[in-house]
Amino acid sequence: MKDEFILHPSSFFFMSLSLYNTLSRQKEKFQPRVPNHVAMYVCGPNLYGPAHIGHALSFITFDTLKRYLKFRGYGVKHVQNFTDIEDRIIETARKQNTTIEALAEKYIARFLNEMDSLNIQRADAYPRATEAIPTIIKMTQGLIEKGMAYEMDGDVYFRVRADEDYGKLSHRSLDEMEAGARVAVDERKMDPMDFALWKASKDGEPAWDSPWGLGRPGWHIECSAMNLEQHGPEIDLHGGGFDVLFPHHENEIAQSESYTGKPFARHWVHNALLHLPGQEKMTRHLGGLVLIPDALTRHSSDAIRAFILGTHYRSPLPWTEEGVEAAERGLERLRAAVRLTPDPSPENFARKIFRRGEATDSPLPSGEGLGVRGDEARERFVVLMDDDLNTAGALGVLYDLAREINRARGEGAIAQDLAPAQATLLELAGVLGLTLQEQKRVVSDDDAEKINALVAERNALRAAKKYADADKVRAQLTEMGIEITDSAQGTTWRKVRE
Repeated sequence: MKDEFILHPSSFFFMSLSLYNTLSRQKEKFQPRVPNHVAMYVCGPNLYGPAHIGHALSFITFDTLKRYLKFRGYGVKHVQNFTDIEDRIIETARKQNTTIEALAEKYIARFLNEMDSLNIQRADAYPRATEAIPTIIKMTQGLIEKGMAYEMDGDVYFRVRADEDYGKLSHRSLDEMEAGARVAVDERKMDPMDFALWKASKDGEPAWDSPWGLGRPGWHIECSAMNLEQHGPEIDLHGGGFDVLFPHHENEIAQSESYTGKPFARHWVHNALLHLPGQEKMTRHLGGLVLIPDALTRHSSDAIRAFILGTHYRSPLPWTEEGVEAAERGLERLRAAVRLTPDPSPENFARKIFRRGEATDSPLPSGEGLGVRGDEARERFVVLMDDDLNTAGALGVLYDLAREINRARGEGAIAQDLAPAQATLLELAGVLGLTLQEQKRVVSDDDAEKINALVAERNALRAAKKYADADKVRAQLTEMGIEITDSAQGTTWRKVRE
């Protein structure tokens, strides 16, 4: 993206980004604590299984929000966690006769590659829950000292009734809440709604030493600790799906604010869920999933993004093949608009110069007014995106501008006339994460599974300092036509030849 196209917060002073805040249940002007800088945390995957296209909706939504914040001139520190210790991870590792570490490596490698395939920008940090154990213990101890938690036979629970505004995020009182499927019921708890901060270890489970004996963290405290380590006690924006609003985010805000005594997140942004027709949501518990590699085998990443962004992020979205195919057809109009135009013949170029010299009150011929159209499109795009990230309207702006470009091309506009509007179209498409390039999926779901398993095996060998064995796995991947790249954020791969 060219710097001259970036809209800084001081520009267009009459405009300002408004986002729906789940905490207040209304749209609010987005104001980070530090001017021009956004501390952003988005709940990441639970590493007990592969991600599916429902997860992709959330990650595409917040990738688009981050891209737009950057477009508006903000610096963004984006943190997305990896949950690598939790009940279902332990259960899955046991069933697969593996370790939680190996399971995590397997699904982290797969996840990062799939996010790259969807053109989702990498987060600035991917903390793991197991790396935050000291902070988790410190927070748990601090909550006990404040009278907000209690220990019982090696378990530690948060006292929900000690928190006077518990329920403020989900807007329900304790009397309206019930201990449901994701709230552990334990007769030892002082209140059924009290939730675990620390769990005493069981035979065969991973465990860490603590003031309360060997154990492991509860699910909710993990994100609070990782947030505290990465951002400090206060953040600007916390994101995730509606499905984790309660109890996860409700418990997260309760324990974080009880520990620090400060407001946790200024803005809570939640996306609605993607579902298959006839289902409430797409979930690994119900089956019938559309896995990301499978979707990418049939559709381009641009089509998947356009399909998702064609509906407002707070509206539920049914996944249909017909809908994604329609998005693909629409994208062809955008791709056609940014294709290079051949240079005109000398005769046509001379005629074009002559037409420019004519005095006329008629509309600008061919592409001569496209620069103005591009500026107008950018302003409309900003107005729509400022209104709670109206991506559907923003896509409409792209289609309108593409229609103008294609019409001008049909009237004989030369390349230099089209170029400014084409640049604007590519710029705005990039804010939505659209490449407008022809895309082809070359790796099947089965092949991706094999490749991810080999990448995870290599990472585990490297972690064990068995470098010779790791190099053998890398050579195997190379023979398969796979190029791998190691970075501080993880290992990624791409197919470079058949």
